[in-house]
Amino acid sequence: METFKSTLSGQELPKSEMIPAAQIRESIFKLIKIEHPNFTRKSCLSVSELNHYRQRYLETYLIHEAGELSQLEKDVLTSIENQELITAGTISDKEESTTNSFGQQLADKVASFGGSWTFIILFSIIIGVWITINIILLANKGFDPYPFILLNLILSCLAALQAPVIMMSQNRQEEKDRERAKQDYMINLKAELEIRTLHEKLDHLIIHQQQELLNIQQMQVEMMEDIMKQINTVKKQ
Repeated sequence: METFKSTLSGQELPKSEMIPAAQIRESIFKLIKIEHPNFTRKSCLSVSELNHYRQRYLETYLIHEAGELSQLEKDVLTSIENQELITAGTISDKEESTTNSFGQQLADKVASFGGSWTFIILFSIIIGVWITINIILLANKGFDPYPFILLNLILSCLAALQAPVIMMSQNRQEEKDRERAKQDYMINLKAELEIRTLHEKLDHLIIHQQQELLNIQQMQVEMMEDIMKQINTVKKQ
């Protein structure tokens, strides 16, 4: 198996992984040049070493744009380096952890039921039956005569308990929305960085193909020159 010596690491690596420095993008070449001053356009490196500096270039780009990398941006860079997908696993885990307790499950159910037409209709029927029993059936001498002090007390207690329960459910929903917003930001950021990397790889591929075409043309020219020499030799004879 043919090998080559990497200018950066000095290791003998398979020639199939060799990348000539002449084919590297200028921005990445300058980044390598900072750490390796002896690195020139005539040098060569491996694919893994080039990917390492591509990662460094993305980090430099993010720091230049944002000023400082947040934990989300570091997670995105890690996912790109490890070739992992950004999935909803983190968010689903947090959602499961926030719905495990009985109190939180009860808060969700109370908020869901309290904001439905079923609750409004059922509560209206109960109030109507309460007023009808005390005024009509018991001739306003029942357990809660007009002005329905007991009913007002019950309604006040219900509102005092229902409001914080609904707020608990809304706070948990806001946490879920924030986590989804973070995930959307990470996905969009990763897509942008992957597109930049893809452009760099396409540029590298185009340069490589152009170099191959030049080599082929040079070989064809040399073959044509050899043929012409043979033709001239035959004519002289």
